[in-house]
Amino acid sequence: MKITEHIANANGKTLFSFELIPPLKGQSIQGIYDAIDPLMEFKPPFIDVTSLREDYIYKEHDNGLLEKLSYRKRPGTIAICAAIMNKYHVDTVPHLLCGGFTKDETENGLFDLQFLGIENVLVLRGDARRGDASFVPNPNGHNYATDLLQQVVNMNNGIYLHDHSEENLKTNFCAGVAGYPEKHFEAPNMKTDFKYLKQKVDMGAGFIVTQMFFDNRKYFDFVNNCRANGINVPIIPGLKPLANSKQLVGLSKTFHIDMPEDLCDAVHGCKSEKEVKDVGIEWTINQCKELIKFGVPVLHFYTMSNAGPTKRIAEAIF
Repeated sequence: MKITEHIANANGKTLFSFELIPPLKGQSIQGIYDAIDPLMEFKPPFIDVTSLREDYIYKEHDNGLLEKLSYRKRPGTIAICAAIMNKYHVDTVPHLLCGGFTKDETENGLFDLQFLGIENVLVLRGDARRGDASFVPNPNGHNYATDLLQQVVNMNNGIYLHDHSEENLKTNFCAGVAGYPEKHFEAPNMKTDFKYLKQKVDMGAGFIVTQMFFDNRKYFDFVNNCRANGINVPIIPGLKPLANSKQLVGLSKTFHIDMPEDLCDAVHGCKSEKEVKDVGIEWTINQCKELIKFGVPVLHFYTMSNAGPTKRIAEAIF
């Protein structure tokens, strides 16, 4: 079932969902199951699975020369989605990236998703490779999320890369895109950010999932500005409880977000990392209660494949 259908069928009730990271190469899928099992009592209608682009390692040869090799630390997004659907009978939302994939690989991946009965994708540009100063697309890959979204839309219309026959089978994906309540760090201003988000919705994006935020006012303003700019699709807030004191700076730096002063003061007053985790969980619980009153369609948690904090929050909310 499509995300938009899950939301419509909820009749205004706020749903619960979460995001997982594939295990490191060579690890068992049991780690994924261990991250899902404690959260199934909250009846998530769908589960996101991230996708990571390739990175580089350097292999030193006997002659002293270095060979630059491409590798993926966390492969298997499509297979993990299929395994989750088979085991738990819930829909999955694989992340679809520009970075690390050619257009042909993307098309083949979408064919695999359709074959497996996966109807939703989250379309993202993805991050730059470690060591690259800025995002660099693969040869014959997409540079922007709008281009990747256009490929999904084209396939929904029966238009493929190498065969434009009217007899082509049309796919039927519900595509989501990312939203940034505090502005994408590469956008020169918020107005420009809304311009490109509106373009994606006009192209056919069915829902928006936001970057994490710790100040609900940022989300409320973002939603109101979206509506004022004619963006009327569901806007799903992304949430992550603070897990340790280092994340005050780490999350802010990595995701280009502000940390509320009250949260910083509370963390600085803690005497242990356990207290910090408790503060982070309580902060997110209060966020959730306020967001539910606002009428959000879904509370979406970035679990980092650690179910513990999200379970404590869900127990207090649902």
